[in-house]
Amino acid sequence: MKARGGLFKLNNAYANNGSVLARGFTVMRSHTTATTAAAASTSSPLFALYNTRGYALPTEATVVRYESNGRPDNVLKVQKEKIPAVKQGEVLVGIIAAPINPADINMIEGVYPIGPKAPAVPGNEGVAEVLAVGDGVSDLSVGDWVIPAAPGFGTWRTHAVAPSKDLLKVRKTLQPEYIASLSVNPCTAYRLLEDFAQLKSGDVIIQNGANGAVGQAVIQLAALRGIKTINIIRERPNYDNTVERMKAYGGYIVAPEVLLGTPEYRRLVSDLPAPRLALNCVGGTSATEIARTLGQDGVLVTYGGMSRKPVQLPTSLFIFKNISSKGFWLSKWAEQNNTEKRMEMFNKVYDLAMDRKLRLWLERHPLTDSQADISAAVRRATAEQRDRKVLLTMADLPLHPSASSAFAAPSNNNNNNNTTSNNTTSNNNTSNTSNNKK
Repeated sequence: MKARGGLFKLNNAYANNGSVLARGFTVMRSHTTATTAAAASTSSPLFALYNTRGYALPTEATVVRYESNGRPDNVLKVQKEKIPAVKQGEVLVGIIAAPINPADINMIEGVYPIGPKAPAVPGNEGVAEVLAVGDGVSDLSVGDWVIPAAPGFGTWRTHAVAPSKDLLKVRKTLQPEYIASLSVNPCTAYRLLEDFAQLKSGDVIIQNGANGAVGQAVIQLAALRGIKTINIIRERPNYDNTVERMKAYGGYIVAPEVLLGTPEYRRLVSDLPAPRLALNCVGGTSATEIARTLGQDGVLVTYGGMSRKPVQLPTSLFIFKNISSKGFWLSKWAEQNNTEKRMEMFNKVYDLAMDRKLRLWLERHPLTDSQADISAAVRRATAEQRDRKVLLTMADLPLHPSASSAFAAPSNNNNNNNTTSNNTTSNNNTSNTSNNKK
C-alpha cells in the first residue's frame, strides 16, 4: 500500500519511493491483461494455452529507444511499439527487471566499442520470462526465466521477440531483481579475483571506487576467501553510512581517497603485507596511488575509467617492483569462453546470492509510459555519489503461473510497486569508522 509522502511500506519500515532494501522481498503483480493476442491466431494451440489460464498475449510493448547517439536526456524516447509475430526459432519474452549500467549509457552515447547501432533499444542485462515460443524451439518453454546471452539485447522494454539462441535459461529461485543484476557486476568481481593473481587467505588487495557495484561484490567475495580488502572511496555527504555498510559486507579497511600516499595511510596499513592486486575503475591519480601501494610483482587491473582520465604509472614501479598493468573487460572474456563456462560462473554467484553470502544494494524505478520517469531513472543511475544500483522494473508484466514460487498472488489493490523486505543489505549495528580495521 502506498504510504503518505511518496513512500512504500516495507514490512514495518519505510523506504524512498522506488527503492528496495535487498533480500527476501516479494513482488506483487497482476496476472491478467486486457488485450487479445495479435502475435498468434485465436485458433492456435499457443493462444488456447494462454486463454485457458486467464491470459491473453500482449500486442504492445513499452520501449525505450534512441534514434541517434548522444546524451541520454536528449536522445532517449519512451514509446509504444507493436509486438511482432513470433517466428520459427523465436520466443516472446516479458522483461521483468533490467539494471542501468555504465556500459548502457556509453552505448547510448556512442562511445562503447560494441553494441547495436542506432536506432536501438538500450540495456545489456536483465531477466525475462518466456511468454510464447515459436516452432522449432526446444531449449526454452513458456514460463522459463532467461537472461541475455550477449550484450546489446535491449532490455529496457516490457516485451521483446528474439531468437531463442540469444537467451540463456536460468533458475528462478532467487528474486528477479537479483537475477537481473548478477551477470555483469558480480561476475566481473568474480573474474577480477580469479584471473590475475593466485590469491590465498591472508593476502591483501586494494581497490578504488570500492563503493560501486563491482567493488561491493569484490569485498564480499574476497572476505569469503579470507582475503583482506583495502577499499578506497571518495568523501561524500553520506560517507559514514557508506563506510558502515562496506565494513558490514566484510571490508577490512575503508579509507577516503585523499588519505592515499599520506603518513596516516602508511600507519594504517603498517601491519599488513603489501597488496598483491590493485583494482582500478577510476583512473587518473587514484589509479597511480593504488598502484604505488603494490608489493613486489603486484598486478594493477583496470576495468573502468570513471574519471575519464588516463592511467599514468611511475617508471620506477615497473623497474624496482616489477609490477604488471593489465585490463579486464567482461564482454571480451565472455566472447573468448563458451556458454558452459559462462553459466558455470553465473551459477556460482547465483548460489552465493541464494546462500546470502552475496548481497546487492539495489534501487527500483518502474518503467512506465512517462518520459519523465525514464529520464529520472537515468539521471539517478549516472549521479555522482550514488550508492545503489538502479534497476528498471516492468510493473505491468503478466507473469505465467509457473512463477508462483517467486511471485505472490495478485495484490487486491493492484499496486504493482509494493515490495516486502525481510532483510537489508546493511548492518545498522556496526559503528566502524573510515579508517578502522575490521
